[in-house]
Parts: sequence; C-alpha cells; structure tokens
Amino acid sequence: MKFIHLSDLHLGKRVNEFSMMEDQKYILTKIVNIIDDEKPDAVLIAGDLYDKSVPPVEAVALLDDFLGRLAKRSLQVFIISGNHDSPERVAFASGLIEPSGIHISPAYGGSVKPFTMKDEHGAVCIYMLPFVKPAHVRSAFPDEEIGDYTDAVRIAVSHMEVDESQRNVLLTHQFVTGAQTSDSEERSVGGLDQVDASVYDAFDYVALGHLHGPQKVGRQTLRYSGSPLKYSFSEAKQQKSVTVVELEEKGNVRIRTRELIPLRDMRELKGSYEELTNRKNYEGTQVEDYLKITLTDEEDIFEAMAKLRGIYPNLMRLSYDNKRTREERHASGASDVQSRSPIELFEEFYELQNNQAMSGQQRQFTLDLIEKIWEERA
Repeated sequence: MKFIHLSDLHLGKRVNEFSMMEDQKYILTKIVNIIDDEKPDAVLIAGDLYDKSVPPVEAVALLDDFLGRLAKRSLQVFIISGNHDSPERVAFASGLIEPSGIHISPAYGGSVKPFTMKDEHGAVCIYMLPFVKPAHVRSAFPDEEIGDYTDAVRIAVSHMEVDESQRNVLLTHQFVTGAQTSDSEERSVGGLDQVDASVYDAFDYVALGHLHGPQKVGRQTLRYSGSPLKYSFSEAKQQKSVTVVELEEKGNVRIRTRELIPLRDMRELKGSYEELTNRKNYEGTQVEDYLKITLTDEEDIFEAMAKLRGIYPNLMRLSYDNKRTREERHASGASDVQSRSPIELFEEFYELQNNQAMSGQQRQFTLDLIEKIWEERA
C-alpha cells in the first residue's frame, strides 16, 4: 500500500510581510502532479494546514481547491489539525465530505478510532491524532497521571488499543525529541513540548508534522515530511520534498522522497554593495528569488534596501556584517541566552541572588511552574 505524506502547508502565511499565496498555489499543483505520477492509495496530511487558527479567505479557498482536486482521484485523504490550526474549524462539515474520501480528525476528545484499508497483505489501520497538549489529554482522562507532553501522548496512544499484529500508521503533529528545528516553527521555551519517540513504538509508520525540515527521528519509519516551501532563512539550504511510503507485508516499509521545486527559491547572498550591484555578478542568477542580503561594507549604504530591490525585487531582509556589527553581537551576548533553557537561566539567577544553588525540590517546583505557565500561554 502506497502513501504520500505531507504536512505544514501553512496556507495564508506571510514571510517578512511577503504573501506566500502565489507560491503555495504553485507548489500544491506540483504536489498534485506527483500524486498523479505516483498513484498512491492515500494521502496523509499531518497538520498545520493553515498558518493561523482563523485563516484568511484566500487560504480557505486554496485548501478547498486542493482537496477538491484530490477528491476527484480514486484515493483516500487523511487530515489532522496542527498547533497553528483550529481543530473545530478544520473539521467543519467533515461528516458530509467523508463519503468523498476526505477524512478529517475531530478535535481531540479521548477517542481515536482507526480507518481500515486493505491490500494483498491484509489490513492497514490509519490512526489520526491531532496536535495535543497535556491539558487536552488530562481533560479526557482526569484519572491518569499526566506531567508533560510525553505522558500526554503516551496516554492518548495507550487508549487507542492498537493491535500490533496488524500494520498500523499514525498521523500526529508533535515535536519529537532529537529532531532538527527551524526558525519558522512555533516551539516552547526550553523544549517543554518535546515528546519521546518511544511512545510511537506500536506503529509501523508515523507521519509527523510540526517541524519544517524533512527528516527521520531515530528509526526510518518515524518521519517528518517537512513543509513544502521554505518559510525562514534557516531553511534556505533544505531540499523540500514529499515523502512516499510503501507498506508491504508487516515489518517491510520502503521510504523515498520526491523533490519539490518552488516558484521562487529562498537564498542568502553576501558581499559588498558594489559586488551585489555589479551586473556581471548577478546576471544569470534568479533575481526573483526571496533573498536575505548581508552587506560587508564598513559604512552603511544610504537607502540600500530600496536600491537593492531595484535589482532584487523580492529582497526580504538586509543586514550588515562588518567590524561594528561583530562588536555589537559580541557585547550583547544574546546568543548565549537563546541557547539556554528557562530552568538554567532561573538557576543562575537564584544562585546570584541567594549565594547558594537551588535544592532539588525547588528545581522541580520551578519546572512544574514553567510548564503550567507555558500551557496557559499556548
């Protein structure tokens, strides 16, 4: 049985105030072309269909068009909501459209029933678990002891009562510990939202959403398909793709990717103003790409952004790398703060104030408080 796994469409997203709608429409057509070429049995969309819980009208129309095209093919489509989506809005009218082969997970309420597909090797059970926080799972199972995200997902999975003798596929949208992140993703401070990979051991393939770089986490069959487009310059060197998954008999899973070539790429350029405006240096380059330019001139160039956009119309960001900016970065020490967890920063502050380290009990109390505050913010 063959699946196409994709996620993190983020329809309606703006990057540095540039609308990505045209690029998203283009890449969805490329995805439909891949689907027509691969002829899968099902498409798995692992969350973050939209960039905002209340998406713009244009984004809703674009998703409607995309799903309409998929519904015309003889395949099944499985969709869960991500942390950027409103699960209730995503699942609106799901009962009416299910006969067309579009299956949308409802907001999590404690019950996750599989959809069963069959091929020559027997049954494949598809489970859909939308993005959940500990508070969601505590609400469904108040008698369970749930301390963090790993506990929450473990309890949610345990109540699915998965038959491990069958082939099982899970769609889920979480941050699995050990995965590589990008700047465009929404994550908790200090990694409080991380989930241990072991909670997914019952599944033959786990179609993950949330992180934008295509990657496996530990085993080959625990995989992020990544976003179809680059949504930050930290993703500039990533090769975007969709994942093709082929389940043969139990224990035999083949995985490969199909590259996605965008309408406009996202790139970084660095050099002096003279170098970047010299026609010989930019002739033949894709000047329509989304760009981050770093100027190396020691003196700031007057109206550099406006002038450079005369050559590179989709210039998104402009910065300088020279003696002045390097000294400013060294003085700020901001990168050290960003790389440390909240508990590490609080422990240092406590020791400075009290001339002694926190006790184990104090540290645990602080961790619990940080978790509670994060949940309330989310």
